[in-house]
Amino acid sequence: MKPLWLVYIKFADGVTNIFSPLSQPAQEIKESSILVLAVCGVIFIVVAGLLLYAIVRFRHRAGDEVSEPPQVYGSNQIELAWTILPLLIVLVLIMVTSRTIADIQNRKPPPTAVHATVIGHQWWWEIRYPEFGIVTANELHVPASDGHGSRPTFLKLQSADVAHSFWVPQLAGKTDLIPNRENLMWIEPTKPGVYRGNCAEYCGTQHARMLIRVVVHPQDEFERWVKQQQESASADTNAPKGRTVFFANSCVNCHTIRGTSAQGKFGPDLTHLMSRETLAAGAAPNTPDSLRQWIRDPQKSKVGCLMPNMQLTDDQVDQVVAYLQTLK
Repeated sequence: MKPLWLVYIKFADGVTNIFSPLSQPAQEIKESSILVLAVCGVIFIVVAGLLLYAIVRFRHRAGDEVSEPPQVYGSNQIELAWTILPLLIVLVLIMVTSRTIADIQNRKPPPTAVHATVIGHQWWWEIRYPEFGIVTANELHVPASDGHGSRPTFLKLQSADVAHSFWVPQLAGKTDLIPNRENLMWIEPTKPGVYRGNCAEYCGTQHARMLIRVVVHPQDEFERWVKQQQESASADTNAPKGRTVFFANSCVNCHTIRGTSAQGKFGPDLTHLMSRETLAAGAAPNTPDSLRQWIRDPQKSKVGCLMPNMQLTDDQVDQVVAYLQTLK
């Protein structure tokens, strides 16, 4: 049976527009942005209107004497106007922005909140759910706040190497991930679906292909997803040759497959690899062909990535792909 969030995917997938918010932080940011745009629009109209009036009203006409028009010097009224009005505008914008920042940053997690840690790597996202004992990659799964109650998700943001930035425009403003520092943010989506975002801080060669997908589930479906992700990889496999090849190579030094001897921490956790929609942080769809190309030569899919070419034969690549496809 198709997961319910796939039914709602048409509402959100591919949209990265701050003016189409579906989460409380994003809604507050939109309201502030509209006010700023409105104020700037009024200023533009007034200034452009006065400029246009001056061009038309005081243009040179045939028969006019070539001389300067009357000049105004030392007008206290004009000087007060162009000093006080900008100060009032800036003060209003400061107050609105400060209120929005305070409302977002001072939100306290309710008892029903979900907690997750997002760690930025070059160039992929590691996602941990400490309270559930789950580790996954590149897809943040969260519940929607709906008629069953409010259930926001609070995120701890960390970096394993350089500066990154977590940004899903429809859900919240961007927040940086800084080495040796922990930043915080939260989201509270209200509609199931898939929301796309990306790293918003240049972090190296594959910065543009360091994508993030936030999968928002109805609350009961989120609980089912948690239970499925908590399961370890099955000891039985329909691809024994691929399992042998995988564990005979250095794959186990970088990747974890729970329930096996593979406990590497440098690369993404592969325990439920086939439950993900994409590979390599959105660089390719998670299909057998893409998986085969990724294992054959990762540099062709993502130049500069830290996963090496294992120099496997075609038969070995097919066997490893068959094994990885059992990790659901």
